[in-house]
Amino acid sequence: FSSPRDAATIAAFLRTRVYRPESLVWLEGYQALIRWRTHHKITGLHAVPYDVETEVGVTKDFPLGRWVHQQRKALRAGELEERRKTLLDAPEAGMVWEPGEEAWENKLAALRSYRRALGHLAPRQDAVWGEDDAMVPIGQHIANLRRNGGLGKDPERTAQRAQQLAAIDPDWNCPWPLDWQRHHRVLADLPNIAPGVLFEGDDLGRWLQRQKNPGTWAQLSEEQQERLTKLGAQPVQAPALAPAVPRATKGPSKAQQAFQRGLTALAQWIEREGVHRPVPRNHSEPITVNGETEPVVVKLGVWVSNTKSRRDRLDADQLDALRKLGAEWA
Repeated sequence: FSSPRDAATIAAFLRTRVYRPESLVWLEGYQALIRWRTHHKITGLHAVPYDVETEVGVTKDFPLGRWVHQQRKALRAGELEERRKTLLDAPEAGMVWEPGEEAWENKLAALRSYRRALGHLAPRQDAVWGEDDAMVPIGQHIANLRRNGGLGKDPERTAQRAQQLAAIDPDWNCPWPLDWQRHHRVLADLPNIAPGVLFEGDDLGRWLQRQKNPGTWAQLSEEQQERLTKLGAQPVQAPALAPAVPRATKGPSKAQQAFQRGLTALAQWIEREGVHRPVPRNHSEPITVNGETEPVVVKLGVWVSNTKSRRDRLDADQLDALRKLGAEWA
């Protein structure tokens, strides 16, 4: 004290060395943590491996990993002083209190990066993201998070994580398929994309045409319809019926009616599951026919298989209708 000293430095010295001399051992561990992170250029939350040893002061092999483990045990036992927890929670310490926290923070960072770049959190399930040496399966992450219980079993942690994800993108857990959400968000930025032009593998123009189909439009929720309306999309109006005149021709045959029901069921499947997901052989799809209250169940898997095998017998209009749905085999 013979030369001028900063008041805060003196206060810190008195607090840790004089009044609380037992904290010297703890401070050695804290200093080892700070130096180890600085040496390895680590920022943010980072779990220190249990077997890590490092040099600090005159100690050559300070057991840093075990020291960090002891801090977690002390916190769980209610024995960690609040002032010490505050120091460990500081950005320069980056303490991970639960092993899963670091992985969660890394996942959030990847999701933020993806959202900033593409404008949505609705990737394909096989999408990856990141640098060449650290690619993240972003599509699988989102699929897992959207599943029942995907945010964990603890209600408090689940609510907190849901809030963190909503802060990145309010539509991360939208009630409709992610394919629909992705197409809509991209079209908000590329409204004039033409049918047949692919954007990252998606034919957005053809997708928008399908949304305007009266049958498809009727399957959408009110919010989906409102969002499409804001993009300027409206359902295509059916042409006005000509005055009724006596007809000598018959109505659609049973085969034509069956094809139309199958086509409607396929359009409904593609809208919900995406054009790239094959229809299982045993799948049945309920559809609404002519406004009836009771749905008609179409054995869609069998219909697709049969239609593929008989495609050489389909007329031009039927083939064209299948192509518009994205059925490449047509």
